[in-house]
Amino acid sequence: MSNLLRHIASSSVTSNTFLELFLFLALCRKHPEPYYGTRIGRFETYAHNVQGTVYAVDDSTLFIKKFSYDGKADDAFFWIGNSPRPNPHGNIVPYPEDYRGEEAPALGEFNDVDLILRLPPGQRIRDIRWLSVWCRRFTINFGEVFVPQGIDVPKLRILPEFKRLAHGLRSDNISILDAKTFYIPNLHYDGAGPAAYFWVGNGSEPHRLGIKVPNEVRSLEPLRPYQGEDIEIQLPGSLTVYDIDWLCVWCIRYTQNFGHVMIPKDLDVPPALNQTKISPPWWYNPTMSTLGPSRSASNCRQFLNKRLQVRWELIGDKIKITLDARINEDEYAAFGLSGDPHSTKMIGGDVTVVFYDILTDSFNAVDYYMSTTAQCDGKQGVCPDEVIGGRNDVTFISGERYEGVTSITFLRPLQTNEAVNDRAIPRRGEISVIAAIGPLNSKREANAHGSDDKTMNDEKIDFSQTYEDGCPVSLYDLLDENTTKAFQAMKIEGVHIFHAKIGPTGGKKGYSAITGQPSWGISWYINGLLIPEITVVRGHTYVFVVEGGNDKTNTPRYHPLYITDSTEGGYGQKSPSEQVKERIYAGVSFDHNGYPYPTAAGRYCEYSHVAIDLVDESDTFDDYFKTLRLLCEDGEIAHLNWTVPMDAPNVLYYQCYIHRNLGWKINVVNASSARTFMPYVSILIAITILAIWIPTQLTRCRIL
Repeated sequence: MSNLLRHIASSSVTSNTFLELFLFLALCRKHPEPYYGTRIGRFETYAHNVQGTVYAVDDSTLFIKKFSYDGKADDAFFWIGNSPRPNPHGNIVPYPEDYRGEEAPALGEFNDVDLILRLPPGQRIRDIRWLSVWCRRFTINFGEVFVPQGIDVPKLRILPEFKRLAHGLRSDNISILDAKTFYIPNLHYDGAGPAAYFWVGNGSEPHRLGIKVPNEVRSLEPLRPYQGEDIEIQLPGSLTVYDIDWLCVWCIRYTQNFGHVMIPKDLDVPPALNQTKISPPWWYNPTMSTLGPSRSASNCRQFLNKRLQVRWELIGDKIKITLDARINEDEYAAFGLSGDPHSTKMIGGDVTVVFYDILTDSFNAVDYYMSTTAQCDGKQGVCPDEVIGGRNDVTFISGERYEGVTSITFLRPLQTNEAVNDRAIPRRGEISVIAAIGPLNSKREANAHGSDDKTMNDEKIDFSQTYEDGCPVSLYDLLDENTTKAFQAMKIEGVHIFHAKIGPTGGKKGYSAITGQPSWGISWYINGLLIPEITVVRGHTYVFVVEGGNDKTNTPRYHPLYITDSTEGGYGQKSPSEQVKERIYAGVSFDHNGYPYPTAAGRYCEYSHVAIDLVDESDTFDDYFKTLRLLCEDGEIAHLNWTVPMDAPNVLYYQCYIHRNLGWKINVVNASSARTFMPYVSILIAITILAIWIPTQLTRCRIL
């Protein structure tokens, strides 16, 4: 109740009578605050001071409040299983999740620490019976908490559409994604209300004693017109869906409700991200007098064939860095510390990714960690720190874009307290650095770069030194060089069996050039062709023989195939708000609780380079394909049988369930269209035969 009272006190809406305020408070209800998810219970302590309260955040995530353990055992882990009590036949839940090495590290000392545990791939909270702190060496249980059978873990909730009352307001079914976020699909509103806002409050119906909710761009301006748009809005401050009874579009000038939806009282949605954040992000409020963009020639180094310039200045225990990059608006530049302080190594690298977001007209600087060179799947890969349980230790200062050059200045600490995700910048002495330029994906995250778009040689910088002639060439003097000729797009028609394997994207001549979308270095090969457009007929049945990998624990080699209306795919790594926007046509099923899982994951087969990538020396895909060899692991292949629905749209896509941007188009046609094409083919064949036969007969006649 305190959240809503604070908003009322700070808003311009006040009650004229004590009775109105009394009725408002009487109708208010509240979820326990703060909210961390479904409470599982407290650790039962047996040894080493194991303590803490465990919550289920969602079906595969646990939150432990004030976890303690003295760290004195040298082989203790978080341990889960489905036996009646903890025993040696459990499984490790790694912490930290993005550890380096072949085996998860043993637990260290913790003292009232809030932490998040993500279960191993394929494990779900409702499938386990306990969580323990377990000493593997001596098979001793230091502490345990039991998961109640039939536990209801938080998940998104689907509501009805907006009630249609005025100004053409309507929508499709609204979803509550978490304790603060609403997803409103297909929103229509004529924008004619003089002072209309998204509005929340308590009671049996909307009224003037409510709270403004920012729109989809976090603005509190009066609502603009909407014409079938899908948007997300978030409740302000510490307000959650457990504080409110309704969401509406409300005109404060005429105290008019244009339409609303009621919030159920039995909600159990996931907690919002900021409610389970382990610690607040590091914050610095820069002033123009101390941190303005710099163009000094000192302290500057250039990378990537002079396309990236790095400038820096030490400021106390922090460093200010400016990245100037000759990149497109849909590209990023990355710079940071190598995974090895003495040589160039991408894995383990700690970099800052900067880019201009054309969708929001904003400049960004994001802290990244690279546990592998694979696409970020939300747990490992090239990921923003915040996605994998860390925090963004980078503070954006300023950005500009002029004549093809993006310049972004940011600040970061020399030393953070994140031992895994971050590397320390030494005050003195050289350290190896890495840099890259590449495309952004649809999530505005870094995607795979080309082979020439990363540091190849060992580059070192002593950030305490001055490099007077480090950047002799201006980026504005560089010419754009884009003479690469793309491979010809390939097509498959009249075939009912498709063999799907993994292979390289063909560099700048392949996936991105064909699709216009970023790639991640691998893509689907169908019947030996790089992402061909395939044509299918409505009502006909087709078979995809899938060999993209079926090891859930090794996501770089786990690529289930599915058919969708999404141009990018990756359904399994999308948030609930993204999943509800996508329609699945084959390759995905749902369990009895409504959770999706892929159905077409076979052994791993990959077309790989015999030696090095020779795409630059290959004029055609046929030339390029000759430089590849097929390698297959042992295991079973998977079959995806698909009968094309009669109401299928004209264009669909074959994609990877786990990763984005691996597949391409499926053109869907009617049987009549396919049949009408065949007579023309027959006529052409007949003409060709006659063209060969008639001259032959005439020659024979002359001879006779």
